[in-house]
Amino acid sequence: MRRRQFLGFVGAGAMTPFAAQAQQSGLVAKIGFLYPGPAAVAKLRSVPLLEGLASGGLREPDQITLLTRATGGDAGQITPLLNELLASRVDLLMPSGPAVTSIVHAATKDVPVVTFDLESDPVESGWLQSYAHPGGNLTGVFSDFPDFASKWLELLREIVPGLSRLAVLWDPATPTVQARAVTAAAQDLNLKTVIVELKPPSEFAEAFDAVSAQRPDGLLLLSSPVVSVNSPKLAELALQHRLPAISLFSSFARAGGLISYGPNLDDIYRETGIMAAKVLKGTKPADLPAERPTRFELLINASTAKSLGLKISDTFQVRADEVIE
Repeated sequence: MRRRQFLGFVGAGAMTPFAAQAQQSGLVAKIGFLYPGPAAVAKLRSVPLLEGLASGGLREPDQITLLTRATGGDAGQITPLLNELLASRVDLLMPSGPAVTSIVHAATKDVPVVTFDLESDPVESGWLQSYAHPGGNLTGVFSDFPDFASKWLELLREIVPGLSRLAVLWDPATPTVQARAVTAAAQDLNLKTVIVELKPPSEFAEAFDAVSAQRPDGLLLLSSPVVSVNSPKLAELALQHRLPAISLFSSFARAGGLISYGPNLDDIYRETGIMAAKVLKGTKPADLPAERPTRFELLINASTAKSLGLKISDTFQVRADEVIE
């Protein structure tokens, strides 16, 4: 069962230069999509993004062209690729993830930006004045951490009897807002937490050795583009270390991780596409409220639970969107 719902907003704003010119001359909008992972994954993400743009009335190749650039996981490539897109005179930028969004925001206040970022607090970061009134050239879809963090912990505690000590893998390339939210939620639930930095993929094994050394009852992998792209390897390591683990990404549970709980990524990319279409049609980012996903998918890997000696209650299975056998 898929449950999909986003808060939808239509802002009021003057026509952008592109929108006004396009209606008169049939110009094709150039959109720069900058992704912080492999090109193959960027191509997959561009599919729902283009679906959202089409839903908003803008289709390739007649009305838009998507210029996709992928860093391959190398943060040093963000600025050169961004400069390449800006040199192409894109009409709109669509960065993905906190590192890319931060650099894009610092680089331009003229080009409209619609971003996808599940790891940052955009108000705390100074990107938005508020969710309802962004106030600048940037808007997009962001996560909501306090309630979300509590749900992660409640789900893991429900399936892991006696959960009292939790290891938390955190990517230091992402902001600290997630780790702070989880720490606060854990205190409310009387759980002890230890934060372990997530190393680059070449050092994942060392990171999991550090986690195991803490002798935790469970593991939470905080959201990160690195976790999203490398979910299969991370799930494999969690199994090897016999760690009941939960992640935001459904690909983690499908690859053998115990639980995933988070928004459907295709839905979010589709929604950013819809927002981008509104901006290209004339709504200013300053007037287009940022959005947060309001529906989430719960997946449980029954095979992994069995191998870890954990019992999945009937009520838990009924609540799950998918039980992976």
